[in-house]
Amino acid sequence: MTHYPSLAKNYGATPFNAVKGDGVMLHDDTGKAYLDFTSGIAVTALGHSHPKWVKAVQTQLEQLVHCSNLFGIPGQQALADKLVSIISTETSSSPGRVLFCNSGAEANEALMKLARLHGQSKSKGKEGVCYEVITAHNSFHGRTFGCMAATAQEKIQKGFGPMLKGFRHAELNNIESFKAQMDSKVAAVMIESIQGEGGIHPSEKKFLVELKELCQAHNCLLMIDEVQCGIGRTGDFFAYQESGILPDAIGMAKGLGGGFPIGAIWISDQYSELFQPGSHGTTFGGNPLASAAANAVIDIIEEEGLLENVRKLSKAWHSNLGKLQAKYPDQITAIRGRGFMVGIGVNNAPKIVELARDKGLLIVPAGMHTVRLLPPLISSESDLAESVAILEAVFKAL
Repeated sequence: MTHYPSLAKNYGATPFNAVKGDGVMLHDDTGKAYLDFTSGIAVTALGHSHPKWVKAVQTQLEQLVHCSNLFGIPGQQALADKLVSIISTETSSSPGRVLFCNSGAEANEALMKLARLHGQSKSKGKEGVCYEVITAHNSFHGRTFGCMAATAQEKIQKGFGPMLKGFRHAELNNIESFKAQMDSKVAAVMIESIQGEGGIHPSEKKFLVELKELCQAHNCLLMIDEVQCGIGRTGDFFAYQESGILPDAIGMAKGLGGGFPIGAIWISDQYSELFQPGSHGTTFGGNPLASAAANAVIDIIEEEGLLENVRKLSKAWHSNLGKLQAKYPDQITAIRGRGFMVGIGVNNAPKIVELARDKGLLIVPAGMHTVRLLPPLISSESDLAESVAILEAVFKAL
């Protein structure tokens, strides 16, 4: 275990020093290589040091790193155009707009500010009349004060009360639970397409369609948090797309930059004028270097057919994981997820993570009873097979 005495103890001791990444592999300072199915917690979508991504970032480093949003940034506009094209199914000449930031928590904070602005428009400019947001139990939206209040998990909020007011919570995939929370004070609903930190629980297609209808009926925003499950992880660019709905706003980050920090929200046409000059800002968000990294991610996903790679390989991978569950039913309680975002229900997640790491596979817990497998989108059939083989060795040893 590695201890750094000058660092705060919020992460505690770490198992090794990471010094190099190469594709799906992460190397420590002793020379040991690990199959990295954490992807930096769904960040390194292209794996480590993808040559096309590295070249794009290096080229931008030599030209312009930062200038702030006081000036136009062509790469930022190009990135916004790409995201708008991916998201919108509308035929209008202006199918939504994008606001950039630096992280998933900042993206979700921007969504919450958007909800407040919409609530004021509903209540004709009166603050505090309509401002509440419904989120799902077991959710995770970040660790800022707004995001903690939106996150319906006591372990995230513990020690930081009182929480910011204005949040209600309902049961994921239970439309009646959301209906019961809906009234004239609600400005928006915010959910994850697939709950990540909460244990890999997907939102069902039927539920998302019904939730969209509920929000439309009450003039509420439907805001989708795609921070962890987006950017190709499920075989669609965004996980919500499988349902066929179009949300009113979407938050994204993590895999968008492929390892360089960037976040964003997309806002549909109907609500894209809510943010006006002075209402929100960011020093670093969408700067030239971040935009170059994200543009490269989107280009490479398309050029290399990585969405198809996820769709093609994930079915057999899930099947093989299911065979493990059948073989070790006392140790594996569930297999959940889509594409390259899988949760395995276990009795002791930290122990499984430790044993897998000892055998050369990096995975990450989601609570005490779920381990997450988040392989890079570039993963091959043999990479996925190796992950199953290592996990089988872990469960067999137990």
